[in-house]
Amino acid sequence: MWQDHPETPSPDPFPDDDRFDDVVVGAGITGLTVGLMLARAGRRVGVVEARRVGSGTTGRTTGKLSLLQGTRLSQILSAQSRGVAEAYVEANREGMAWLLGFCAEHDVPVQTRDAVTYASADDELTSVREEHEAAGSLGLDVRWADDLDVPFPHVGSTVLADQAQFDPMDVLGALATQLRGHGGTVHEGHRVMGVSGRGTPEITLDDGRVLRAENVVLATGVPTLDRGLYFAKVEPKRSYILAFEGVEPPPAMYISVASSSRSIRGVPGDATTGPRLLVGGAGHVVGRTESELSRVHELREWTARHFDGAVETHAWSAQDYASHDGIPFVGTLPRGGGHIYLATGYDKWGLTNGVAAARAIAGQILGSTPSWAKVLGRRITRPRGAARIASLNVGVGLAATRSLVRAEFATAHTPTADGAGAVGRDGVLPVGTSNLEGRTCSVVALCTHLGGTLRWNDAEKSWDCPLHGSRFSADGEVLEGPATKALLKRDASPEA
Repeated sequence: MWQDHPETPSPDPFPDDDRFDDVVVGAGITGLTVGLMLARAGRRVGVVEARRVGSGTTGRTTGKLSLLQGTRLSQILSAQSRGVAEAYVEANREGMAWLLGFCAEHDVPVQTRDAVTYASADDELTSVREEHEAAGSLGLDVRWADDLDVPFPHVGSTVLADQAQFDPMDVLGALATQLRGHGGTVHEGHRVMGVSGRGTPEITLDDGRVLRAENVVLATGVPTLDRGLYFAKVEPKRSYILAFEGVEPPPAMYISVASSSRSIRGVPGDATTGPRLLVGGAGHVVGRTESELSRVHELREWTARHFDGAVETHAWSAQDYASHDGIPFVGTLPRGGGHIYLATGYDKWGLTNGVAAARAIAGQILGSTPSWAKVLGRRITRPRGAARIASLNVGVGLAATRSLVRAEFATAHTPTADGAGAVGRDGVLPVGTSNLEGRTCSVVALCTHLGGTLRWNDAEKSWDCPLHGSRFSADGEVLEGPATKALLKRDASPEA
């Protein structure tokens, strides 16, 4: 729905010498914010985006800006020290304040709303009470509410007043405009394929162009460089969002603590449309569900039960990455000479965390690192966190085995149903064949990142890797994740 905006300005040309002070990879909330912060300091900044501004996670979020983030604070307190949890809240508070100030200064519409974390059943109440106590102990002015003015089931909630929501594309558009106004440039349609690790960083693009910069900031969902093995330290998660008209949205922003959560907010109407209801959730690890489409139907059925008369107008999904302890990884990348920076692991709360990450990275480059960033950067992985990392990688191993076995015992064939895809053995390699609007396409169904056997996503018609979350279009082009290279195509179509 956010993508219905008019097209952003045409991509800027590269400078004649292909040199920058700082190259930022990714034009989402983190990339454009850190780019603007550096450009305001007088630095020569170029933001390079593989597709277009907002095509990644930021442009596909629910657009909530909140310090109450589901059960995040109680999760952090269970895995880290109180000092680290306090630094996390301070970072998010600063990120939220900066973004709200930016929106006010540049006339970006923002709506003030209560943020609500709620239990939909009695067995979820303990989790909500723990979050309520954690939030209060960390300085958030939360209140408990047994009853909410909503049509869906609830038995208790913690509420934080004066949080915010907006259209994320409005924010990205304003950030891009201000970046350009301070001498920065935005280069859409250019995928970064690699960055040298020695001397002055050299950034190689998919068309062979080589850029040079003092610093490189990887502001993609997960780093596309494998140094540091961050792909093995975060878990790729996919969730779904539906927009509806014909009903009055509830007055606040809500998120449940159920294993299949629900995220609800309203969108104000304008001169051409009435108010809309957003319902999100039904998340899962990328590539590890039998049917993505069934998750979308789950949201549709839930909405139909609780919002009579709701008419669906849009459906989309988003991908984000969760760290082992609930705190993003932000800082310098190993084997980058101290000149390559990364930010990942926002776990669906990137509007505050993304700005905080931008502030931390810009501070490191400009010599003014915030105190909270030093605390978060020095945190250690405790036994609980180490166990979580081990669990993540056990899950990767199991997913790799299951997807390989599934392909091994199936024969490659062309699906007859429109919108279907199938993986099967054709000679030595697994082959994925899709049938979209009468067009058949076959690709080698091995992820170009680490060789995981791909699975067909029946909701978004893509090839998804169940290992580390890389995704590819039906014809093999990279959509997102740590992979940078397209899938190999197979000319010959398998038998129908």
